[in-house]
Amino acid sequence: MKKQIIALAATTMIGGGLFGTAASAQTYTVKSGDTLWGISKNHNTTVQQLKSANSLSSDLIFPNQRLEVGGKASGTASAASNGNGTYTVKPGDTLFKIASRNGLSVQSLKAINGLSSDRIYAGDKLSLSGQVKGVSASRPAAETKAASAPAQAPQGKTISVSATAYTAECAGCSGVTATGIDLNANRNAKVIAVDPNVIPLGSKVHVEGYGTAVAGDTGGAIKGNRIDIHVPTESEALNWGRRTVNVTILN
Repeated sequence: MKKQIIALAATTMIGGGLFGTAASAQTYTVKSGDTLWGISKNHNTTVQQLKSANSLSSDLIFPNQRLEVGGKASGTASAASNGNGTYTVKPGDTLFKIASRNGLSVQSLKAINGLSSDRIYAGDKLSLSGQVKGVSASRPAAETKAASAPAQAPQGKTISVSATAYTAECAGCSGVTATGIDLNANRNAKVIAVDPNVIPLGSKVHVEGYGTAVAGDTGGAIKGNRIDIHVPTESEALNWGRRTVNVTILN
């Protein structure tokens, strides 16, 4: 995919405090067809107050999401969040636990992060908000069991690489990777550009600080032990900058 590499010599790390919500706060479970505007009118509040109380950066909400609609809340909507709409998977975590803590269904969490399976690894960074398609609230027992599988340490050949970041929004970018992945259709897709002589195209990999991804792209400047990770926006690419990370080839 033709693209520009966005890198900084230094990056700014933004940390978020971990706060609980007020014990007296009332909650509302989002139903299909709900909007923040409609919920705010039904609970005598405003859209801005709802977004502030639940640390929402957009007006996007999902069925089965739990929202604070009364009382005062401070900090993030969940102590599980990093404070910037993401969560870093810890050993023993499961998709089911992470989704439950953040008022999401497992299906929504998987759709937001472009996950095709329930397997996660310690160190993965999961987005807690984003664009998803409609999902069903119910899950077969077998799927629920799979979503409860604890996170594990990645196993495979590990190499150290220099990592930069790119986005499908850049000038001259087609949005379609060398292997045909349409990043415009899923801006949250975990894809990295690689030198196929170092990391085979199509490989499933785990990138330190980024998560589990597919080696699905190439680039003219991506040679040797160097990768380019795909992120949804230019600001996230700039925040990533250039860093040295470990990449584990999972298959």
